[in-house]
Amino acid sequence: MKKILLLCSVIIGFVAFTAMQDNKAEFKFNEETHDFGKIPQGKPVSFVFKYTNTGAEPLIITAVESTCGCTVPSIEPKQGTPVLKGQSGSITLTYNAAVAAPFNKFVKITSNSKTPLKMLYIKGEVVAEVGE
Repeated sequence: MKKILLLCSVIIGFVAFTAMQDNKAEFKFNEETHDFGKIPQGKPVSFVFKYTNTGAEPLIITAVESTCGCTVPSIEPKQGTPVLKGQSGSITLTYNAAVAAPFNKFVKITSNSKTPLKMLYIKGEVVAEVGE
């Protein structure tokens, strides 16, 4: 009976230990918010958010969604391409500075990482050109 209890305890301990190990992919961005400051109206601006897969499994970004048509994301490597452990990629956000006003925009990133939803933010103020 003691041997059975000991064996059960070892099995339960092993299962609990392996369940606690989370080897999913994970990305770490150099920064998650970028402030453009004051930018001229009518001139689109872009910023490159760089990331590294710090997890054990390949990272696969399945979607990058913008909140409006004024913010356009592009991703490298292409969406759906696995980024192996230790490798890097980037997401470029281009903002169309059409309207003179402060802005605060974000894109939503969906992936297979420990944090399956991640947000990147851009902000700044579009200023009208003098003489308009």
